[in-house]
Amino acid sequence: MENKKKGSLLSLWYLIGPAIIVASVVLGPGSIVTSSKVGCAHGYQLLWVLGLSGILMMATVMLSGWIGVSYDDSFCTEIANRLGRPVAVIVGLTVFGIVACFQSSNNLAILLAVEPFFPDEKIPIGMKIGILLGLNGLLVGVLYGARKLYRPIERLMFFMVMVMLVGFATNFIFARVSLLDVFAGLIPSFPNGFFENGFLPFEATAVGVDGGESIKFVDPMGAIQGMIATTFSVAGALYQAYLVKEKGWSLANIRNGSIDSIFGIAILAGISALILCTAAAQLHGTIKPAELTSASEVARQLKPLFGSFAYVLFCGGIFAGAFSSFLVNAMIGGSVMADGLGKSGGVDSPWTKALTIVALAFGMGVAILATCFGGDSTIGVIIFAQALTVIGNPGLAMAILYLAHLAKRDGKPIPNWLFVVAYVGLVLVSVLAVRTGWGIWLKLT
Repeated sequence: MENKKKGSLLSLWYLIGPAIIVASVVLGPGSIVTSSKVGCAHGYQLLWVLGLSGILMMATVMLSGWIGVSYDDSFCTEIANRLGRPVAVIVGLTVFGIVACFQSSNNLAILLAVEPFFPDEKIPIGMKIGILLGLNGLLVGVLYGARKLYRPIERLMFFMVMVMLVGFATNFIFARVSLLDVFAGLIPSFPNGFFENGFLPFEATAVGVDGGESIKFVDPMGAIQGMIATTFSVAGALYQAYLVKEKGWSLANIRNGSIDSIFGIAILAGISALILCTAAAQLHGTIKPAELTSASEVARQLKPLFGSFAYVLFCGGIFAGAFSSFLVNAMIGGSVMADGLGKSGGVDSPWTKALTIVALAFGMGVAILATCFGGDSTIGVIIFAQALTVIGNPGLAMAILYLAHLAKRDGKPIPNWLFVVAYVGLVLVSVLAVRTGWGIWLKLT
């Protein structure tokens, strides 16, 4: 536990940390792609949606931080004490299942992030497998080689977030973004014809070049939902309850938690906004959003416009996002699953480390399968992960609100406005879960 003398000036380093770790896992390649697609498709006009998602995330992270400092035990242990161990196991399994499935995309994102640094931007399959084995092996070594993991992770994630900030801010400057359009984009409005294709995913008939017809899956708001989901991550927010304990904070440090949440999540939303505005300024109306299939493809589209220097910085930001999300994502699953099983969920716990390795191994295995046999081999895993989010995100949001209400009832001075915003977030993730569930139903039938 970190101690500070009463009345002393707290250093900036002590005031921030946990929320930066949350931001680092949420701000991955998915954020880069979805923010770029939204900016490419709609210009600056949906910037306010990103801002709203950031506010919801900030409030939920704050609420989760209050839970962490209000209870003696950890999140899932408190759930088990009140609702029974099976409920805690369900919470742990939900978080673990989501992060383990999406860990495969983090592995693939690492390969895409380093691709631009290879000749002709192509990596031989054998080398791809070697990179994944080496990186995952390195992380396993770090897990068991470091005696105290929290402080090194906090410092590393802070560094990675700063790398992302520098890389994407430089491209923002090169893009010559219109500040008037940015301010206009913060005013809630919808582009013309925004709802003409409806709200839910649907199937449509497509005619090929040979005249044959086929059925394709269309999600008219897929990029927007992705941008919201990669900014407002309930699982990431929940992990703040664990991180404030790792930091050593208590109720006496709750002011620190508020500053930390504001700073960390403002960085998260701010970097996503830089990416969206860059795409709005340079890609809107010039290419189709469907062409932005990966973070590396976004970088390739910007290279002719900005030159090699900005391209390298952008790729550096992509790698920082991929690596930070890659590392912490698996640890979230390991910590919450261990806690759900009634074991210690601390980052130095043997159970946390073992389950983190399981998540790493699963993600790496699926990624190697996709590398060798193509993306179609991972469709089942992706659908399963999406199915978990249908139940998972609303359930996790309700778990956060449940423990927060109990803490409030017990006299903890949690601000009422946090509950109001968190309930708005619950409604939003429930609506998104309906959209996701409908899309899964169409794919399966």
